[in-house]
Amino acid sequence: MNGGARQAMSVRPVVFSAAALMIAIVAARADDRAIISRWYSALLVADRTELADLLADDVRIKLDDLGVVQSKQEFIASLDEWKGAVAGAAIRHRIEKTEGGVITVIACYDFPNNDMLMQETFAVSDNRITASSQAAIAENCEGY
Repeated sequence: MNGGARQAMSVRPVVFSAAALMIAIVAARADDRAIISRWYSALLVADRTELADLLADDVRIKLDDLGVVQSKQEFIASLDEWKGAVAGAAIRHRIEKTEGGVITVIACYDFPNNDMLMQETFAVSDNRITASSQAAIAENCEGY
């Protein structure tokens, strides 16, 4: 076998490995987008079943502005109150970045009488949200 053929054969596994890694990264980003889309769709209608399915059993949800950290059970229990608050609202969101299993989202909560721009982060593992934090970044959505 000549040197060119040997070199081509030694490069082939590297090319296949790089291609497999790229496919895995694209698939992970697609999964992240799907999870985040499911989250906001379910949040908008206070869908207990869908939200419970998205959350890991040991999730911690941190509402920075309120100084509250909720367990999964506490979050699900709060949905009755949230359902009234979100009636007639819209939620727009965009993923700002995804890095190391943490997704950063900018979300506009457009309530009937006001709106608020939030930065929210989600730690995701095995297609479940394992941690979430939420903080206001503006009292309106003009910057969205």
